[in-house]
Amino acid sequence: MVWLTSESDPRLVSARSVAADLAREARPAHLVWNPGSGEVVQQVPIVRAARALTGRAGREGRICAQIMVVGQAREPFTTGLLTGLEEIMRWLDAWGVPRRWPAGPPLPSPQSYHSGRSRRDWARGGHYGGSQVPDTSRPDPGAIDIHRVTGPDTPITAVPHPRAVPGSEPAADLPPAGTRIAAHRPGEPVPASLHAAEPLRPAETLRGSDPARTSDPLHRPGHSREYLPALVAHVAAVEPVAGPGPGPAGCDDVPATRAAASAPLPAPGHPRPAAVPQAPEPASMRS
Repeated sequence: MVWLTSESDPRLVSARSVAADLAREARPAHLVWNPGSGEVVQQVPIVRAARALTGRAGREGRICAQIMVVGQAREPFTTGLLTGLEEIMRWLDAWGVPRRWPAGPPLPSPQSYHSGRSRRDWARGGHYGGSQVPDTSRPDPGAIDIHRVTGPDTPITAVPHPRAVPGSEPAADLPPAGTRIAAHRPGEPVPASLHAAEPLRPAETLRGSDPARTSDPLHRPGHSREYLPALVAHVAAVEPVAGPGPGPAGCDDVPATRAAASAPLPAPGHPRPAAVPQAPEPASMRS
């Protein structure tokens, strides 16, 4: 069942006049109805396909009733009188048209030009606006109140809930936030200790109860405090001294620098290494 509008004023134009125009244009509907006066004109038997709809949609289904309402899409006909609607609805019930709107309420004009016109909704059967019929570009009948047409208990197709994207579901067995995860190789099962892993401790707990270690921002667990000066001395020894440039008297490639660079890094817990002897100052740099 498709509701259409003639885009004419029902207070000025009769159903007979609209039916004559449709017949002249070879676009007859099954019924032409003026909701203000209740006048009804039948142009085509319901067992035959009408031509008020363009395309093949009007010839699909067991029946495809097309009612041309004398009215305008920008002014929905349900805002005024609906004289004779009950007789029309009983006529449609007798032909087995279910009182439902599979595509939902029609959109207002001009938004109705961009209706979905889903083939899936069209195949379910029921009541539709002309703007919801596939392969059409009609804007009618506008934002009509479907409950005034098919009753207050009219079921409307519910909006389906969005489906979850594969892979976006939250994992149910993940440990809580702030838990240290044990490492395992790819392809192996997750160890049972993953779910009973030790929670992460604050920095003060990792540094220990020693106030000296806690106050040291550069301290790392497992390194003694004597290791940091040794590391600084090693970096200072291997850093080349800026000189005037390469040459016989240059200071960027002295033997002491090469020796310091090849010296191994002291391991944690070892005492500070002895100072690296500095090379004598070249004669060219003496004043």
